[in-house]
Amino acid sequence: MVAALNETLLDPARLPAVVADVQELIDAEVSDKSGASGLALKGGYGAVKKVGPGIVPDAVEGLLPSFVTRLEPFWQDYRTVGGAGFGDFLVARGDEVADALLGVTDEKIEGTSKAAVKKVYSSLRPSAKKNVLEALPRLGTLVEKHAN
Repeated sequence: MVAALNETLLDPARLPAVVADVQELIDAEVSDKSGASGLALKGGYGAVKKVGPGIVPDAVEGLLPSFVTRLEPFWQDYRTVGGAGFGDFLVARGDEVADALLGVTDEKIEGTSKAAVKKVYSSLRPSAKKNVLEALPRLGTLVEKHAN
């Protein structure tokens, strides 16, 4: 049996490095965006970071267990089936993976009392699936780095 992702990615000794790498992934994905939607995303992300510099790291740490839970079935399938890399595996199942991951943030945003965060999220949500799909290769690499 392959170790569960929550046993590796959420291990207290490894968690700070995982959180830092997830923040780097988010920063890189936002930085790579271009065009009008890229400007909107960069502006929204910058606004959230200005509301409170701790919002992104706190959100990553707070959401990580739920994201790991949603990724677990894909990881177990990948470990059973094998393949070139987890990123490629995720890309091949992109719609299903993106919907699973976005379900986490949709649920969390419903419960926040921060109006600014809700406003930014609701303005960015329509393009969120495309952004998640584009992040899957990096996400797969990050998971493999910390889970193997």
